[in-house]
Amino acid sequence: MTELTDIPALLRSRIRDVADYPEPGVMFKDITPLLADPDAFTALTDALAGIAADTGATKVVGLEARGFILGAPVAVRAGLGFIPVRKAGKLPGATLRQAYDLEYGSAEIEVHAEDLAAGDRVLIVDDVLATGGTAEAAIKLIQRAGAEVCGLAVLMELGFLGGRTRLGQALDGAPLEALLQV
Repeated sequence: MTELTDIPALLRSRIRDVADYPEPGVMFKDITPLLADPDAFTALTDALAGIAADTGATKVVGLEARGFILGAPVAVRAGLGFIPVRKAGKLPGATLRQAYDLEYGSAEIEVHAEDLAAGDRVLIVDDVLATGGTAEAAIKLIQRAGAEVCGLAVLMELGFLGGRTRLGQALDGAPLEALLQV
């Protein structure tokens, strides 16, 4: 197993840069090599599960789609329930829905209404924090369900896009933990 001090270097070494994807001028951060490496994926899961323990989370919310891949094993490792936050129209039954603005247009996310309740302390997990729009919508959705957001944990933060600043007020003092800064 990798030493704790080597985790950021291990994670960074398993993230591949893909130039001009999905459009010219964008440098896409591909995490599939990290997911394919059992040591790196285990180190990532353990680090995020540690954040869940530190925040006193009782549930983990994963944001569609890569937040599912990261959040589900974190919930299992931490002994917590996992709640998927999906794009609108993907969940059957009663849902709570939250709209948010994108760079060009808008979108909506949903959660099953019965999955979150007062007294739940929720850690939101995702792969990347970019502009913060989806995370901000998830925070509002969780709060509308009556639960408390106890933190947001991401593999990497694209600091130049200002997501942390955008989320400051919405997080209301809850920590934002990024394992890597880009």
